[in-house]
Amino acid sequence: MTRFIDESQLGDVLISINDNNAPPAVVALRLQQALAELEPANESSGSKSFLEASARTRAYGLVDEGTFTELVGPADRCTSPHLPVLGEAVEFDDGIVTGLGLLGRRPTLVISQEGRFIGGSIGEVGGAKMAGALKLALELYQRLSHNGTPPQPEKCPLVLISFETGGVRLHEANAGLLAHAEVMDLLQDLRHKIPVVALVGSKLGCFGGMGFVAAATDVIVMSQFSRIGLTGPEVIEQEMGRDEFDASDRALVFRTTGGKHKYIMGDCNFLVEDSIDAFRAQVQKIAKMTMTEIEALRRIGSPDLVSRQMATVAAVSELQPTDSVDVWRAAGNEPPQALVDMSLEEFLATARRFAPSTSDR
Repeated sequence: MTRFIDESQLGDVLISINDNNAPPAVVALRLQQALAELEPANESSGSKSFLEASARTRAYGLVDEGTFTELVGPADRCTSPHLPVLGEAVEFDDGIVTGLGLLGRRPTLVISQEGRFIGGSIGEVGGAKMAGALKLALELYQRLSHNGTPPQPEKCPLVLISFETGGVRLHEANAGLLAHAEVMDLLQDLRHKIPVVALVGSKLGCFGGMGFVAAATDVIVMSQFSRIGLTGPEVIEQEMGRDEFDASDRALVFRTTGGKHKYIMGDCNFLVEDSIDAFRAQVQKIAKMTMTEIEALRRIGSPDLVSRQMATVAAVSELQPTDSVDVWRAAGNEPPQALVDMSLEEFLATARRFAPSTSDR
């Protein structure tokens, strides 16, 4: 507490906390949220590391300065009804920040997950906030449409989802699973209308059911330090044994689920530097694309794309790889290990992306 007050330069303050047996990490989050309510402008520094930034910092930094309005924020005290029953501490925003801002003239809905609260997991309240933001985007689209004519491109809503999550919150699994299903359903309602961009650059990455959700978006932007997957490394090791996957081998984990591998495999569209400014700059480029151009970036969502994914799986299976570098080599990257230590600029200029056949490369 003393360190937080000193670092935040708060001076003489009186702080009262009902901690509900919360661990220090959760108490620290609550203090940061309280400070954010007092000085939201402090949360908008785009030069900060995306990897290290809180969910609220990312949310403020992704849109134009001074335009972000948080919806159902900490002041609303909308907390999980299930966690107290289990003796678990709640969070006043349930570990997810939702709000509305502007990118130029475009209304932009931002959903930003906080990995420091129960691993960014999705429960009833967090899922409802995600679904509510997507519904609001669709409502804005309909209001801006005129007699069946879509909104002007520069005024069309945009959705940004900053993922940092392990998926369903096991404490409220049924509600979490339902939330995943509702969000996936809403993403289909937004297709061909509103671009939905997944931003994956935070410490925990994007795993579990939210990996499916990220895959269902129109565009995926990652940093080389981020990860996407379904089953987490620790779970694979626990269920299949260390011989199958050594979760303590961080180099292996990143070669398998990290941004560089996902870029080579076509599971992410753009790879950017680790800063909020870099993610925002890429979003601005995407915002200038037509819906047809954005649709062309999708990895799934049509029979042709599914067939392409199946062909990729078949081609990789035929290789019988023992490591991701075997796949990198098959894509034409020699020597494949050299990609690991390359700077992002050199990697993007050098790396060849995997395709089922050389004619598709």
